[in-house]
Amino acid sequence: MTDAPAPIPFPFPEGDVICQPVRELDELRETCPVAQVTLPDGTSAWLLTRHADVRQALFDPVFSNRVMPALPNMPQSEVSTIMNESLVGIDPPEHTRLRKLVSRAFTVKRIDALRPRIAELVDELITNMEALPKPVNLVENFAVPFPVQVICELLGVPLIDGHDFRTWADTLLGDWMTDPVKRDEAALQFRKYFTALIETKRDEPGDDLITALIAASDEGDKLTEREIVHLCVGMLINGYETTSNAIGMFLLVLKRHPEQFAQLIADPSIVATAVEELLRFVQTGTSGTGQPKLTKQEVVVSGVTIPAGALILPGTGAANRDPSVFTDPEKLDLTRAENPHLTLGGGLHHCLGAQLARVELQEALLGLIRRMPNVEIAVPESELAMKPFSALRGLTALPVTW
Repeated sequence: MTDAPAPIPFPFPEGDVICQPVRELDELRETCPVAQVTLPDGTSAWLLTRHADVRQALFDPVFSNRVMPALPNMPQSEVSTIMNESLVGIDPPEHTRLRKLVSRAFTVKRIDALRPRIAELVDELITNMEALPKPVNLVENFAVPFPVQVICELLGVPLIDGHDFRTWADTLLGDWMTDPVKRDEAALQFRKYFTALIETKRDEPGDDLITALIAASDEGDKLTEREIVHLCVGMLINGYETTSNAIGMFLLVLKRHPEQFAQLIADPSIVATAVEELLRFVQTGTSGTGQPKLTKQEVVVSGVTIPAGALILPGTGAANRDPSVFTDPEKLDLTRAENPHLTLGGGLHHCLGAQLARVELQEALLGLIRRMPNVEIAVPESELAMKPFSALRGLTALPVTW
């Protein structure tokens, strides 16, 4: 057994290069892969940065997702209630029951059946962009409305309400310390909205996921209205935010690697491996970490004993560039065959919408290289900015010409 060094402040500041992952995480992976850290509010945590250790935290049931109730500085609120009762915040057996009901809508077969409609939406949005004066903000006119429309159609949510959802979601995903009152207001708005929509769909059922969840509840699967509301909030937020951020970041990274971009244009058949490589290469979380965990009992990770009740931060960004797993990890290789990245999680809490995200990202890239192969970023990278106070990395705007 070995002892970890004294706690260090976390998160680390982001670098000056907008596409660059947090380098301190890579350094810790080599020097102190299981590190004690202190968060801004004084909470202690353990940061894992090796691929094997992060994978252990994702797959070993000793690591719980019921984190919120255990945080000493997290008061009871609308936000904490939603997090406590969402799929990402619960463990089996509750998680097993809820995920079984929802996963019917996210099977590979069903998502693949949606691919033609997803491709159609891509074409519609690109056609709309072609009518706008250049440069065009790709974030506002493509990266955001595309996944918003997909998840709205899947859930059965009126697209006209998409602007409200984006506002509420951006607030909920903001910095925990910025404005807890606004975050609670956003959570309450989500709750009220879906409560009303569920009542409407009881009277006017549709061919959508919310109607299916209502039917499952009415048929005796013991799915309460409260659970339906929280499931809808989680699916709506996760169904668009990560994908919309990824589209802008993926294009920016591809333009920084022109030989890789040219390879994709020349051979669109590699789009599936390209998306997996970009998911590995691009850091999606602001801090470089994924969904926090909590140890149910004492556990040993890479020779370090972590006590029960400890907060765990899986360093996904560093794990995805672990040289013991990935050959030449700092190289972007769109044809990388072996790519066990951990961006979409793993184990029981593997991202429910992983297949949907993959199809969306594949079709988005295919549409862009087919309709806009000569796309260029219209401003210097120094003028681009990341979303402020957000848990997820995403560009505020991406002006493009073609």
